[in-house]
Amino acid sequence: MILGAAEILRLVKEKRLVENLSERELTSPEGAGFDLRLARLFRLKGQGFLGITERQTPDVELAAEYNPDKTQSIVIKPGEYFLTETIEKLNIPLDLLGIVKPRTTLHRSGIITRVSIADPGYSGSLHPGIYNAGGVPIEIELGARYVNIMFFEVKGGGAQYRGQWQGGRIKTDGKEVQV
Repeated sequence: MILGAAEILRLVKEKRLVENLSERELTSPEGAGFDLRLARLFRLKGQGFLGITERQTPDVELAAEYNPDKTQSIVIKPGEYFLTETIEKLNIPLDLLGIVKPRTTLHRSGIITRVSIADPGYSGSLHPGIYNAGGVPIEIELGARYVNIMFFEVKGGGAQYRGQWQGGRIKTDGKEVQV
């Protein structure tokens, strides 16, 4: 079952389900989820590796960072890819799962968003990837709403997320054994 706005807001107040929500989401959310805002963009550097038991993600370089006191934007050229970070942080209880989807303005503009799920027990910010697959540059303001998260009930309770991305880290520190 998808949780509605009233239930999500209750969980925000009682269990800090989502931290740092915008005033818009706290006072007049729409649909059955919350829009999350763009905090940081990172460029990938070097190389990555995914093996059976080990992995290593590319290094990252900060390309842009949200400052609430200053309006700023970044232009994403065709063919460019960025790893992003949300302003909001999640604290998912064991009986919920968060599913993230792009806002439609992105795909209407040629931006493909690579998103994932927020597992039961996950705590931290999210890091969707964005790629300009269109033929024109797209300007995005930092702090803009760019993805939406919906929360689903997990019948019987979920297993605690124990992955190494807990806390919202952005990359591995060299090669590591996967949990």
